[in-house]
Amino acid sequence: MRHKAGRLAVAAAIAAGATLASLVPSAFAHDGATSSDGAIDNAKITHNHHQHGGDHGHLPASSANVELISKLALKNVEPEKIADVGVYKGYAYLAAWGGATCKYNGVHVVDIKNPAQPKEVAFIVAKEGSAPGEGVQALSIDTPAFNGDILVTNNEKCKESAGVGGLNIYDVSDPAHPTPLAVGIGDETVAGAGKKDANEIHSVFAWDAGNKAYAVIVDNEEGPDVDILDITNPKKPKVIAEYDLDEKFPGITQRGLDEVFLHDMVVKEIDGKQVMLLSYWDGGYVQIDVTDPLSISLLADSTFADPDPEALESGLTVRPEGNGHQAEFTLDNKYVLAADEDFSPFALKASNVTDGTEINAGQGDGTKKLEPGQTLTGVSKFVGRACPPPDDPAVPAGDPNVVDIAVVERGLCTFTEKVDSVIKAGGYDAVLIFNRTGTDGCDGSLGMSVEGDIPAFGVAPRSQGFAIFNQPYDNAACLAGTGPERLPVPLGTAGDTLTFSSSFDGWGYVHLYDRKTMAELDTYAVPEAHDPAYATGKGDLSVHEVATSAKQPDLAYFSYYSAGFRVTRIVNGKIQEVGHFIDEGGNNFWGVQVFEHNGQEYVAASDRDHGLYIFRYTGN
Repeated sequence: MRHKAGRLAVAAAIAAGATLASLVPSAFAHDGATSSDGAIDNAKITHNHHQHGGDHGHLPASSANVELISKLALKNVEPEKIADVGVYKGYAYLAAWGGATCKYNGVHVVDIKNPAQPKEVAFIVAKEGSAPGEGVQALSIDTPAFNGDILVTNNEKCKESAGVGGLNIYDVSDPAHPTPLAVGIGDETVAGAGKKDANEIHSVFAWDAGNKAYAVIVDNEEGPDVDILDITNPKKPKVIAEYDLDEKFPGITQRGLDEVFLHDMVVKEIDGKQVMLLSYWDGGYVQIDVTDPLSISLLADSTFADPDPEALESGLTVRPEGNGHQAEFTLDNKYVLAADEDFSPFALKASNVTDGTEINAGQGDGTKKLEPGQTLTGVSKFVGRACPPPDDPAVPAGDPNVVDIAVVERGLCTFTEKVDSVIKAGGYDAVLIFNRTGTDGCDGSLGMSVEGDIPAFGVAPRSQGFAIFNQPYDNAACLAGTGPERLPVPLGTAGDTLTFSSSFDGWGYVHLYDRKTMAELDTYAVPEAHDPAYATGKGDLSVHEVATSAKQPDLAYFSYYSAGFRVTRIVNGKIQEVGHFIDEGGNNFWGVQVFEHNGQEYVAASDRDHGLYIFRYTGN
């Protein structure tokens, strides 16, 4: 994640006469990478873990007011392989993602001119080590340099040494024979370090603006993560602007919601303006005017209500989690429907018992969880960074006869490696990780993608880690790089007593906003999403994406992972479910996209474990 205080500290230093290059060793450099350690601080990491509960992890098969027109198992599909889907002119384009394995990555091209009999006609092979995921879109552009149909896709790396970032553009005027126009194009600059390969991007959206055409991409690697490219000549796309929205429009941020980054976006012409709707995770849903991409302006943004309104309907009083994932305008532009993605149905309450203060931390996504109502209380013990030798000393053993909580400093290695070191040392009942130095660390808190067989909590603000061992802390010094690089106490030092407890707070759900003001009007979740009996063992019951109807302004379709395909209507400013489908053996839906055939609206959905589904809503 990015911290505004850190950027301000750097700006102040430059104003005082420092060069950007001179600041790299202190203000920018640190002993670990921003996202490779498992920090949930960009769009890529939100999908970089197992999202399905296994063969048993799904809801029972059922359907209402939804007809399954067809389904097609795609080639070389394995669990969690298929990602997003785009549809254009009788063809569906499905991303073969690299999240599960780094083989057979690319885009499946499926002829759906007869929705009842889809057939795969081509496969666009991705660059080795790279894969598309969230961004798959086909459209027509008509510019002085190109007149035809293009497909844009994103690149995220699944093999660091070989993969490329940036966007890809293909000529799909003949979809059965796609031709690459540009591959791996994006932001290639690094502060103080010149140029490199294009940064990884999580999603892409393109639009035709008359004599010009543009694309916007999600930069996974920088604070300015809204990168706009001129693709008027799709063979020579070029970055023309980059923005960090929470820096340019600080009012979009919200106290207590610290994971602020771009996840997805769409652009639509409304009232003569090119309006970009950005899903900015904890920053909420933001509308900006991009009619002139070089001079953008804020139109409206949302706020996550506290307490969480959907949870409150189920009798749960919890804080909002943010997680603004993806959103669409309705056909008449009256509303915005938005999907909050949340893979953890548990909220963590953590505190320093000795000091009587709160600890800001969540449960790691892939480690052993505290069950709802379970409390773990124990004495803290500092074990350093806990990276494998020879980088760090071995973690001192805990006491198996008492509850010992290993307190670990973020940095150098991954969270999973740290947890593994603690487990190997023996005698510990849990792990708490607190933040490191650097502009993306210090007193910020963030989530963790981490594996392990004991509970792991983090990432807590650095000041809270220091307080556990009664050490003074200066956040300004930390951000400036002048504070201590490590907690200045010996390994094995006992600190304060800590306590952690878990409670059920539900899965990700849907918001309905007034398009002009972004005031929240209603929320919607599948019934099981706020039932503790479905917290485990039924797969992920979070929403993922929404597609609004191209024929009826009150109709919308949702891909809901293991909760299947859902259909809703907006009735008097409220969301009502009017249809659903879950297949025999369950589903694991990622993408959803509407299309028309013979005057009838159909919906294409991508099942991560299978391939393409095509539906038709049959209700009123």
